[in-house]
Amino acid sequence: MNTDLATALTEGPPLVLDGGLSNQLASAGHDLSDELWSARLLAEAPEAITEAHLAYYTAGADVAITASYQATFEGFAGRGIDRAEAARLLASSVELAREAARRAGVSRPLWVAASAGPYGAMLADGSEYRGRYGLTRAELERFHRPRLEVLAEAGPDILALETIPDTDEAEALLRAVRGLGVPAWLSYSVDGGRTRAGQPLEEAFALAADAEEIIAVGVNCCAPEDVPRAVETAARVTGKPVIAYPNSGETWNAQARAWDDTPTLASSQPPTWSAAGARLIGGCCRVGPETITGIARALGRV
Repeated sequence: MNTDLATALTEGPPLVLDGGLSNQLASAGHDLSDELWSARLLAEAPEAITEAHLAYYTAGADVAITASYQATFEGFAGRGIDRAEAARLLASSVELAREAARRAGVSRPLWVAASAGPYGAMLADGSEYRGRYGLTRAELERFHRPRLEVLAEAGPDILALETIPDTDEAEALLRAVRGLGVPAWLSYSVDGGRTRAGQPLEEAFALAADAEEIIAVGVNCCAPEDVPRAVETAARVTGKPVIAYPNSGETWNAQARAWDDTPTLASSQPPTWSAAGARLIGGCCRVGPETITGIARALGRV
């Protein structure tokens, strides 16, 4: 039986998170140029999602994040998928990750984090990296709560409230997860020492300090160079375990529709993040299984 994830995040060695799910799916030949992104494959190619999760578990990940980041009732409705089927697809994202864990055949505990991306991910217009959608906190809470209820009912080990660009949405999510009976982590997308919307990280992390549903805080979908400061701030402000899963360090050229620069995420970095308080470390965009294996080795997990 799995050790409780909350316990594992506070005791023993640091844990390894997976890398970019879309990265692995694209590497396997799947076209993700779609507003639903990887969530489209929940309906069209669920086995591909299981295989992608399996690749990360096999590479050394202890925790896999589900394919529900961009899966919303509103997004599915735009494809003619009714609410009942959308709920089934959301729930299936958890089961697909569970199936991958069963197939992995490893002796160490494996966990599943159910992803809930920001409102801007549903819009698919880049606003997830800006925040400030013009909605009230109450409106954002009403958007997030229904899918969080479905994901929680599916039985993940934790809810991943990830790539959150500003404190308004964070506050809405902190209210939306109350009473669901499943712990959550809150992870901001950052630029330097601020959220993508420009708020200081001290202010952003302080929101979660007393939220009992939130058992870990951190950053994701940012440059590796932004991680050390964010980890130190998160640990100091909240006293909770910290999560760090940055991008590869490459940048997206929207005009050329291609990635520029060379990766800056190196296996030498995670041990310093761990020393600063990071307890769950992995990667986001452009980070694949090979890099996750490198992180696992650097942390002494392989």
